[in-house]
Amino acid sequence: MTSHLVIGIGELVTHDPRFDRPLLDAALVAEGGRVAWVGRAADAPAADLCTDLAGAAVVPGFVDSHTHLVFAGDRSAEFEARMSGAPYTGGGIATTVAATREASDDELRSGLHRLVDEARAQGTTTIEVKSGYGLDVPTEERLLRLAREVTDETTFLGAHVVPPGIDRADYVALVTGPMLAACAPHARWADVFCEPASAVAFDGDEARTVLTAAAAAGLGLRVHGNQLGHGPGVQLAVELGAASVDHCTFLTDADVAALADGDTVAGLLPGVEFSTRSPYPDARRLLDAGVEVALASDCNPGTCFSTSMPLMIALAVREMRMTVAEAVRAATLGGAHALRRDDVGHLRVGARAHLAVLDAPSHRHLAYRPGVPIARGLTL
Repeated sequence: MTSHLVIGIGELVTHDPRFDRPLLDAALVAEGGRVAWVGRAADAPAADLCTDLAGAAVVPGFVDSHTHLVFAGDRSAEFEARMSGAPYTGGGIATTVAATREASDDELRSGLHRLVDEARAQGTTTIEVKSGYGLDVPTEERLLRLAREVTDETTFLGAHVVPPGIDRADYVALVTGPMLAACAPHARWADVFCEPASAVAFDGDEARTVLTAAAAAGLGLRVHGNQLGHGPGVQLAVELGAASVDHCTFLTDADVAALADGDTVAGLLPGVEFSTRSPYPDARRLLDAGVEVALASDCNPGTCFSTSMPLMIALAVREMRMTVAEAVRAATLGGAHALRRDDVGHLRVGARAHLAVLDAPSHRHLAYRPGVPIARGLTL
């Protein structure tokens, strides 16, 4: 088995409990795509291949645990309207659904691969991709089939919104019946947009029906919850053992306590608040309560058209009162926990050798230099 030594690492963030701080003047050895050794460069063993990073900082490859990358169409006019004061309601999703249904597989595939390549160029090495812009059986199945070409972390989101002109009860029956049956073979997860104050999303009872059916079909659970207002999404996610509940903008003390007592990760998506002029989640409140937090891009055409995990780190530090170290952990190990993965998000021995290499001397530059393309993915 070929071994690969990486030297010249000015600072290495590992999330390895053996080290209480980033390693300086570090090295790493990979064998068979896995980390085989980590330590000081002076102690590095010999290897078959060697790469010198010339002083660059290295963190684990970013784990983007929430994206909507398979779609067609453009909603830049909607973004411009929000910047002029129009509120976000979720209703614009129908625009993307119409364009996506009309697009060919090749058109959807081309857009998907472009966005995945864009994410990887900025240091993302593990990515989740949802459906949700089909809202009928053939298109939802098609979106997941295409998403499976780029990742194993695929999520069935037939319960994104209720399409116009369809009875709510009939649509829930479709999602939990024929649509779930067609989509489950291409998905690892199922998700639901649970917002009782919204005319297009799903209330607590509807969301429970969707999630229960998905679990019975063998899918892991995720929830979009508590984005537009207070609601049952967080409590439902914790009760049903969902891997994550994402957005978490409007939380009661009981919601925070439930998250702290359970193993559901709170996924925070600051690019959405940036792009909708909405309140940011209170990450400090969650962290101080002992809640596991993940950062993700939520890249989608309507509310955050960005694949940049470094931008999410910078926003988390500037707007959500996270330290740089907390934000980097949430964008790597937190995202891995949100996907129930123990092989990514860290650089301990045995992990996949997925690195984010920074054109900078320290991980602090991820927040210190927002908008500057200093990160790139490196998979050994």
